[in-house]
Amino acid sequence: MIRDFLRAIGQIGDARFRGVLWMGVGLALALLAVIYAGFIFLLQMMVPDTVTIPWIGEVGVVDDLLSWGSVVLMIGLSVFLMIPVASAFTGFFLDRVVDAVEVKHYAGLPAATPLPLWDQLIDSANFFAILVLVNLLALVLLFFAGPLFPILFWALNGFLLGREYFTLVAMRRLGRAGAKALRARHGGQIWLAGTLMAAPLSIPIVNLLVPVLGVATFTHLYHRVSGRP
Repeated sequence: MIRDFLRAIGQIGDARFRGVLWMGVGLALALLAVIYAGFIFLLQMMVPDTVTIPWIGEVGVVDDLLSWGSVVLMIGLSVFLMIPVASAFTGFFLDRVVDAVEVKHYAGLPAATPLPLWDQLIDSANFFAILVLVNLLALVLLFFAGPLFPILFWALNGFLLGREYFTLVAMRRLGRAGAKALRARHGGQIWLAGTLMAAPLSIPIVNLLVPVLGVATFTHLYHRVSGRP
């Protein structure tokens, strides 16, 4: 699995791969901005424009959040938001990333059957909803898990992310039933690879690169466990 990830990292210099990587970073930033805008909108509805604080006076809560401090806030929120974001837009670039990896490392393979974009978007939307719900429940564990919370957080999201990413990559060549069967035979590796992906998703700035590198890593993982040279 480490070798799979290093091979994904090693392809950053590839022009075709680099273009998809920057597209993934742009999509991540766009989705974070949309989520942050929704957060500000809800805040405006729930919080008054100004709050009076003893010995300080009136403070413009929303105005302060919309200042340069909002950048810091959005970076902080990305620690929790990037995991569902990583799930949400896989459908937008998965085929391009897998194609770039296979052209470089698995030349001679027959053409895969691209997943219909609409099916990918529906799968991503459904999985996004599951991730949001699971992570909201995980926040409840924060009060009970204490210092073990990061490990539980990464393990839980790693299971879900590994399941989604591997399935989408494998479905291109095996179909849904074949992908499910292969995933069942290698569930431990897939879970661990997903956990190794979930951990850097919690690191601001770095997490913008992880979704694309994750698809590339799971492409190598798929070909390795399926027995392809």
